[in-house]
Amino acid sequence: MDKKTTEFYERLKEELNSTTKKWPSEYLYKFIVPSDIEKIAQVEGAFNRMGAIIDTRQSKNGKFTSISISVHLNSADEVIQKYQEVSTIEGIISL
Repeated sequence: MDKKTTEFYERLKEELNSTTKKWPSEYLYKFIVPSDIEKIAQVEGAFNRMGAIIDTRQSKNGKFTSISISVHLNSADEVIQKYQEVSTIEGIISL
């Protein structure tokens, strides 16, 4: 992981710990991926068996799909771990 990415995750962890009253807590992920069944399945698979609520919406032109995932996590580290896990999916954008 490059320095810029490492710094981003460090800032995110600080922000999560300062804005979240207590852990475990609910967290909402938002991603945009190309409208490819495999890529959507990869994102959904990363949250499999976690009790996540997943909502997908295709863009007007059908090229992209937004994925919102609400899931109960135990710590800021778990939030970051999931971001890192899905970051390997080609074309994914984390919002």
